[in-house]
Amino acid sequence: YLGTSILTDSDSFQDVAVKVERPTYQKPFLGGFKNRITGVEFHNAGSQTIPKKRPDKGVQIFCRETQTVFEKNKPQQTKNTTSTQMTKIGLYVSNRTDKLISPGKYLTAEEYHKRRLEAVIVLQTYFRRWHAINVVQNLREAKRLRLAWEAQEELRKKKEKEEKLRREYERKVNPRTKEDFELLYHDLELWRQEETERINRTLTGAERKAAFCGVLEQEAELIAAIGRQKLNAGEENQQKAILHFLDKCAQPKRWKAYDGKITEMDTQYTLRARELFEIYSNISMNGIPKGERRDVLLTLRQTVKEHECKLTQEIVELIDREVDLMSREVKEWNLEGLRKRICTLFLQYIKTPKFNPEVARILKVPPDPLKLYKNVNICPSCENYLPSTEFPIPADSHTFGRCCLCCKLGNEAQQRKSFLKYKLILENLRKSEADYEDGSKIAFLVQHHDLQYMIENIWDCQSALSACSDLYDLVMVRWDKHHEWSPWNTILLTEDEADAHLKLHSLQEAYEAVFIHRIKHKHIRAKNYFAQIPVMTPFLHRSDNQAN
Repeated sequence: YLGTSILTDSDSFQDVAVKVERPTYQKPFLGGFKNRITGVEFHNAGSQTIPKKRPDKGVQIFCRETQTVFEKNKPQQTKNTTSTQMTKIGLYVSNRTDKLISPGKYLTAEEYHKRRLEAVIVLQTYFRRWHAINVVQNLREAKRLRLAWEAQEELRKKKEKEEKLRREYERKVNPRTKEDFELLYHDLELWRQEETERINRTLTGAERKAAFCGVLEQEAELIAAIGRQKLNAGEENQQKAILHFLDKCAQPKRWKAYDGKITEMDTQYTLRARELFEIYSNISMNGIPKGERRDVLLTLRQTVKEHECKLTQEIVELIDREVDLMSREVKEWNLEGLRKRICTLFLQYIKTPKFNPEVARILKVPPDPLKLYKNVNICPSCENYLPSTEFPIPADSHTFGRCCLCCKLGNEAQQRKSFLKYKLILENLRKSEADYEDGSKIAFLVQHHDLQYMIENIWDCQSALSACSDLYDLVMVRWDKHHEWSPWNTILLTEDEADAHLKLHSLQEAYEAVFIHRIKHKHIRAKNYFAQIPVMTPFLHRSDNQAN
């Protein structure tokens, strides 16, 4: 106890006893500082409270050291004194319980090891029999799976072939695109050549001339039938193209954010384009009731009356005429021509940038006439001025030739070739190159005419491995997958062969030297052909540097 005085009033002090508890443990050092001049140490504040004791649970608890038992085993052999007693004079020991033990055959070390070896051989025999049974069962199961896979692949290929033939037949029966009509003209040319060969082989003289006249008449009838189908398909395609054009104008602005999400935004121009697109869709719809038709015409009339011009006045007059004829109970088929005129004039209204500003971004003919003088060339065949995108430019061409339309007409009239197979190969090639995402460019510069030259003259229209000549099954892939595709870094294979080729790690280990030399020779021929294109020059130099 310590005594101390405390000031209670202004003049009196009181002695107080203070109890001081000495800690039974060392308080932890919580940091502090020291005065360099006086040498006094100042410690940071710390708690003086005695640590809280754990409640007594009534169970005696020991630490790890007291619980651990160190044991040591030491074998010992104590002495055991024994003795035997034999019969002698004056002592008789009965031998009724004794056993007569005779020594067995002595076994030498060589015999012992020989017996062990025979036992090991027996064990190995049974183990090898068990292992052989397992190996045979695994091989039998692998063979069964392989045969099942081959049968499944054969069935898949057969179904794909049938589906491909069915689609090709459907395209020929109901042609819709330019490629479909190319197939029809190609088949027509094949039929004409077969008939010509048959007539030259079997007939002579006047009969031959008469047969040729009959073939010519049949050819003319078939061409006329194809022309009728082309007109019908043109009307359907034109309507689809118009709807696609209007839908493209009405699409909102889109861009990708930093997190990969697509953001869409509608402007006043896109909203205007969408409104006109909906009105056009309702106007061009057939088979709607008269009341709904009248409401659509009134909506169209209010929309076009926002702008006063000759075009809108004509549309308003036609709308009033149709409403008047509908009130007079005129038949539907008698109004078809009037309704087509309204649709045509309203489409012209939509394509005017003054009434639909969003359409100026998509029109092929720009509103500014000065832009027409850029990249415009004349076709020597039809003598029309067209943009450079309307001219096919092969690899060996140095000037602009005929436009795409004239080339198509010339092909239908003379050669009648089908480029669908080469276009499919080029499309698959560009898709595979886009999947690499390594900046490949040459595949997107090559046209299907150049690819046709490579396949026919360099690769002989067959696979480099299996010599398969079905172009529908062939694809072009990279020869060395670590470099971008080019005519001098490619190989023509079937789809299955291409998948296996792209999985190879080393071409020198997978293929023989003769095969690699033959492929390299084809690459040199392709490089010499494509060296005529000026735009290919930097790619050729880059490939030479990589080779060096």
